[in-house]
Amino acid sequence: MLHSLHVKNLALIDEVEVDFKPGLNILTGETGAGKSILLGSVDLALGGRYNSDILRAGAPYGLVELTFYIDNENLNQELSKVDVTCEEGFIVLSRRLMDGRSISKINGETVNINQLQKVADLLINVHGQHEHQTLRSKKNHLTFVDDYGGEKVANLKAEVQRLYRDYRLKKKSLEEADLDEASRKKEISFLEFEINEIEAAALKSLEDEELEEEYRRMVNGKKLTENTEQAYYYTSSGSEANVSDLLSRAISSLAQVERFDEKGAQLYQQLVEIDSLLNDFNHELSDYEKSLEFSKEDFLNTENRLNLINHLKAKYGKSIADIEAYLSACQVKLEKLQNYEGYISGLKKEYEAAKDKIEIASTKLSDYRKEIAKEFSKAICYSLKDLNILDVKFEIEFNNTESYTSEGVDQVEFYISTNLGEPIKPLGSVASGGELSRIMLAIKTLLADKEEVGTMIFDEIDAGISGVTARKVASKLQIIGNKCQVICITHLPQIAAMADVHYLIVKCTSENKTETKIIHLNEDESIKELARILGGDNITDSVLATAKEMKNIKKDSD
Repeated sequence: MLHSLHVKNLALIDEVEVDFKPGLNILTGETGAGKSILLGSVDLALGGRYNSDILRAGAPYGLVELTFYIDNENLNQELSKVDVTCEEGFIVLSRRLMDGRSISKINGETVNINQLQKVADLLINVHGQHEHQTLRSKKNHLTFVDDYGGEKVANLKAEVQRLYRDYRLKKKSLEEADLDEASRKKEISFLEFEINEIEAAALKSLEDEELEEEYRRMVNGKKLTENTEQAYYYTSSGSEANVSDLLSRAISSLAQVERFDEKGAQLYQQLVEIDSLLNDFNHELSDYEKSLEFSKEDFLNTENRLNLINHLKAKYGKSIADIEAYLSACQVKLEKLQNYEGYISGLKKEYEAAKDKIEIASTKLSDYRKEIAKEFSKAICYSLKDLNILDVKFEIEFNNTESYTSEGVDQVEFYISTNLGEPIKPLGSVASGGELSRIMLAIKTLLADKEEVGTMIFDEIDAGISGVTARKVASKLQIIGNKCQVICITHLPQIAAMADVHYLIVKCTSENKTETKIIHLNEDESIKELARILGGDNITDSVLATAKEMKNIKKDSD
């Protein structure tokens, strides 16, 4: 369950921390006090979309931190599958929001949004203010059926998706290979031209790199030769004052010292070694100078060869390895086109085999969906009667898609009749806002039982309802609260009266700033808040008595 919520620097919230409890947690307050901002921050912490406008004016960052307490072994196992472990039974999800970016963490370790959302889906189920409107679109109905089907549907869908990818690949290959005779001959001719052009070049591995280096040497050959000749001139015996002659004179001079002084002898030997090194250097320099010599014909041949290779690179790849890979692909394709009938026959067999597999898997998935849809329909009818839709008929209609999809072959639409004697019609066209709220509550209740969600959040699930229906919804929320933690924002006293824990959200103004705060109400304070909801500013003794009676009804139901 959600143990605590910490929010800082978001909208009207300076800093708020609240500890939630098991059972039904109710949040009430005046319109505009910040109830939806508070629960909207929960959505942000779970990876929801972030706009920097939500940051409190002047604040450098915003922070939302959710602490969950986990005491369910099955949930621990699911969390371990996404590489998350509980530390002493607790998991902390946090998101730091800055201008244009955010940082998400799980137990202090930075994660990406996808990882955060995967973990959030296991821990909490959030029903936003307008989420019930998604029922009006039939494209969402299949998702609810699949969610109700649980792990078995998920496994069947995974198999369908795997086979669908293979089916699409085989279908695309067959379509691309479907050529008339004229197109086939044209393609063969083009492939033969490209193959001949590449093969005629007789490319060698890394030849381009070697040629580019040689070409650079040739282009710069004149300057290299001049500088090399000049270096040789100064180090060999080619000039009047060259290093070699001067060094010889120095050696002769030191030879007179070498016989009489140990240090002089050492210096003499060093100079002899330098002379030997200089001779070796001059030999190498001479050889290098000769290597720089090339004919005009050699230069033209190198240039032409390099131009040919660069031409092939421009057409077939960025390197010789790429060109060779392209050549291999062309040869394979040419062979297929030259043996076209056999090639097409093989592709057709592969396509038909893939089609048979996706058909079998899609049918298996569809059959199971239809099986669980009957159970789902009955469960929704039963739950809706508890929510004061007494003469309800609810059915799930299946139709086939025009072609195979990654979801199988099913199109699903919910049909409903909420009045005795009326025919069932598409849910999206006949259900009122209040009915949609109750249908969504019924679906959420059923899915919560299936998924063993620890926490459910409802932001104004009471939209469009009142009176007896409100009491029915309150009872349903209380029942859910006995199974898992429920956090609910409401404007209805019938629902607020059922609170196991009651929080008041208020907007305070002081020192030229406005802040949203949250207050944990005791029983007497909860009765006063109920009276405010019932009577507004005019709280009479009779209104207080009514509020107290509503709380007593809650106690009796416990």
